[in-house]
Amino acid sequence: MSDQRVYNFAAGPSTLPLSVLERAGSEITNYRGSGMSVMEMSHRSNIFMGIFQETQDKLRRLMGVPEDYHILFLQTGASGQFSMIPLNLIGRTGRADYAVTGNFSSLAYKEAAKYGTISLACDTGDRNHCYIPRQEELKLDKDASYFYYCANNTIYGTEWDYVPATGEVPLVCDMSSDILSMPVDVSKFGIIYAGAQKNMAPAGLTVVIVKDGLAGHELPFTPLMMNYQTMIDKDSMYNTPPCWCIYMLGLVLDWVAENGGPEGMKKLRDLRSGMLYDTLENTRLFRLHADKGSRSGMNITFRTEDEALDAKFIKEAAQAGFVNLKGHRKTGGMRASIYNAMPVEGVEKLCEFIRAFDKAN
Repeated sequence: MSDQRVYNFAAGPSTLPLSVLERAGSEITNYRGSGMSVMEMSHRSNIFMGIFQETQDKLRRLMGVPEDYHILFLQTGASGQFSMIPLNLIGRTGRADYAVTGNFSSLAYKEAAKYGTISLACDTGDRNHCYIPRQEELKLDKDASYFYYCANNTIYGTEWDYVPATGEVPLVCDMSSDILSMPVDVSKFGIIYAGAQKNMAPAGLTVVIVKDGLAGHELPFTPLMMNYQTMIDKDSMYNTPPCWCIYMLGLVLDWVAENGGPEGMKKLRDLRSGMLYDTLENTRLFRLHADKGSRSGMNITFRTEDEALDAKFIKEAAQAGFVNLKGHRKTGGMRASIYNAMPVEGVEKLCEFIRAFDKAN
């Protein structure tokens, strides 16, 4: 497969649109006649400031981000937000609610516990995170400083199909693995954040959308670089931001816009995931990890009842050009991550491969 592109089902960093990669390639040594690569530019230069502002504006437009929200382009990955969120928000009451529905929300919960009293609104670990709780199952604290959840669980293949109702308590959501895959009403949230390496750009950029008024109440020992107010005041440029990733995000946002925006992405996601779930449900060998009604449109987790057979499937799939299908160590089996940039053709061909493997084994 060395002379052609494979179908990359990695959970992140993941596949990027081919047209975006080709455009970046064409501009890599000389961006718009500047005689420089974006990777070589001063982040304070007029030309890069133009890229930065255009990218921010594109994201605001595509996601319908209201004017009373700040868009920040930060570093330290989505995991950096596990600390940044409680440091900046928990000071109001010293308490917060966390919904633990997978690995990353569990890590966020443990980190937040260093900074205040954290209550479990739910914990789906009782059934190995194969389901999303319903609204009536959530234990809510009306005096919480915020309510935290992760919209899509890459490892377990579950996804929230509703936005939790928390009254006056601000909602904080990790949308790393399903941002831009469907329309979202940003006004329902206090903070939305996402690591870029799944649906937005290469690894190294974290996008944070913060409602006005939530910043500026940080704990007194909050590090300078983890203070939302500092980053708002300096428009994400207290230090050098991840310039190349911001440029790449701008190209991806152009591609999303050209393909129907979040509404167009939702049609594609429903088509891809529907096809794959339908194929797997109609096999004899494979079973799905996630319960119906809680299944992710981004990460499909499945397995046979035999680890040796799982290994055979992964090996033969890679030989056929379907790479990075091995499941996470916590779930085993297989995982197909089908983010925005995965071509429908890639899923169609994977479905053909699954049916042939099922028949042969």
